Amino acid sequence: MGDSTIVVGISVLYLGACLLVGMWPRKQSASADGYVAGDRSLGLVVMYFITGATIFSAFAFLGAPGRAYEKGAYAFYILSFGTLGFVPFYFIGPRAARLGRRFGFVTQAEMVASRFRMPALAGAMALVSALAFVPYLTLQMQGSGYVLNAVTRDAVPRWMGGLIVYAVVLAYVWRSGVLGVGWTNTFQGMFMLALAWGLGLYLPYKLYGGVGPMFARLAVEKPEYLVPPGPTSSGEPGSWGAYSTDILVSIIGFSFWPHLFMKAFTARDENTLRRTVVLYPTFQFFLVPLVIIGFAGILFASAPEQPDQILPHILMNVELSPVLVGLFCAGALAASMSSGDAIAHAAGSILIRDGVVTALGKRFDPARERFLIRVTLTGVMVLAYVIALLGADDLVALLLYAYGPITQFAPVVVAALYWRRATGTGVFAGLVAGVVISSILKAEPAWRPWPLHEGIYGMVANVAILVFVSLATQRQSDWDREYLEVAAGGGGGLSAAPSAPPSASRPRA
Repeated sequence: MGDSTIVVGISVLYLGACLLVGMWPRKQSASADGYVAGDRSLGLVVMYFITGATIFSAFAFLGAPGRAYEKGAYAFYILSFGTLGFVPFYFIGPRAARLGRRFGFVTQAEMVASRFRMPALAGAMALVSALAFVPYLTLQMQGSGYVLNAVTRDAVPRWMGGLIVYAVVLAYVWRSGVLGVGWTNTFQGMFMLALAWGLGLYLPYKLYGGVGPMFARLAVEKPEYLVPPGPTSSGEPGSWGAYSTDILVSIIGFSFWPHLFMKAFTARDENTLRRTVVLYPTFQFFLVPLVIIGFAGILFASAPEQPDQILPHILMNVELSPVLVGLFCAGALAASMSSGDAIAHAAGSILIRDGVVTALGKRFDPARERFLIRVTLTGVMVLAYVIALLGADDLVALLLYAYGPITQFAPVVVAALYWRRATGTGVFAGLVAGVVISSILKAEPAWRPWPLHEGIYGMVANVAILVFVSLATQRQSDWDREYLEVAAGGGGGLSAAPSAPPSASRPRA
């Protein structure tokens, strides 16, 4: 049996296992709310893996070692934002959960739109989410295509690899919704974490005699790679401004990713949410071996076509058992799928729940709403796949681009949950200004006065306009008071029976 056949066989077995696990919980997601929020029933173990594995994506298995290989110590930014990025959720998550349990919210945007009684705000947030979700999902599809193509030595073309993997993802997300995402993320998370450490310790040992000897050689031969922010592609020292704001914008935007924020509405109770946040930084422990592999590539005898391919490149140019290569392939696919399924599910849910039901006031029965979510998430996946076929930036660049628009949700959510004087007009104006400025500066980097991430410029404008316009417009006193009391833990909270918010927010089917 040829090596490629063994690798493909292991990958097929893994995809089959994911399909079975993901399609199992169908009966628990018969309602539209169940399909989107899992009937608010997820416990600590599933919450831990559904949050951790959602972020531990193709970016981790390919982008993180690729960035370490290309820019050395710059890759430490990934560990920094990953450790700190979920901290705001410790305070924001329970507030959102109380509101969701009391008023029936299952998405970030319908929660915000209800506070300000402005359906158009939900529509705007849905569009911004789509703007960020498509490149993020493209990243996952590119990653799965890279991996299958590399480890089979071109036997499986990139287009076919991405198509096969995401056909499996579509099948279990279509059938089971968030519960399928949660169950597969738990399975995938356990598998890829074990594999990451196995590869991270084994490859440096095989190439250099261990992790310590590898870094000792780097300190002598390539010391510039060990000092942050690392070198640029031209070999010059990197910019501290760009490096630090990449960390800052990632920390700010992390908790406000819609597919991650939606997990506040799926948890069994408030303590489960807080424990998940406390435990989450341990997931970064498993990024360390992948960054180490990137450093191992700096001294490797040959170079890959692209930095993101350094891990599969090393594997294919070192004498290894095809079984080990097949396991790596399955682990990398797990990383890609565990984020891609959550992104696709959230994209369909948000575009229908926020963009159609809340923003446009359309009413559907639960079965019809669930069907529309499924059709929409399929369309988003097809669009992302087409963009992946056309080619795009490297994986880290795709992720950093997506953080620009998502960071603009931070002032919006904080204002909705904490600031009584905020108004819908102010929040809407700030959001639009932040997204526009971030997008323009991404397209025209030369227009930035300093080499900072474009999302920072957008957020400064966002906050300034939100505050100014809010202070200049009239607020709604009675509903603001009730809403913020529930968010703070008064007026019912998680134990209260669900009740409908004011009629200007999402109509209840």
